[in-house]
Amino acid sequence: MHTSHRTKTFRSRGGMLRLLTWTIACILMTMPVGPLSAAALVEVTELLAHPDHYDHQVVTVSGRVTSFQLATNRDGQPAFGFLLQDTAGTVKVVGLGKADVREGDYVVVEGVFSRLRQAGRAIVYNEIKATSVQSMTKMNPDLVG
Repeated sequence: MHTSHRTKTFRSRGGMLRLLTWTIACILMTMPVGPLSAAALVEVTELLAHPDHYDHQVVTVSGRVTSFQLATNRDGQPAFGFLLQDTAGTVKVVGLGKADVREGDYVVVEGVFSRLRQAGRAIVYNEIKATSVQSMTKMNPDLVG
């Protein structure tokens, strides 16, 4: 069976992430304004390379969910946190409410990026306070195999 060069390229994990990022960008450009706004898709590596540029700005990023945790805030409201990983970087994501995602899911996150945040005596670097977390498979199940 003949396999094209393009098919071979997207078999690698990095190739698949690039394809997914491109697909998400296309979806975001054609989506009506709703749960996700039309903020430009930024790669995690771009956030990490230029954190001052994005500090306190609304960003939209995509990647794979790792280290997913559910929690409850001081007011008893449900909360969540996870690491969002792309091909070359990781950023922390936190939010209130329930996130309908699981460990390993590919997601699109929109929220406010903070270069650093004081949390008691600790300093938290490179964090997104999510306003929206959408699983790519729920956006369009045909896009993610």
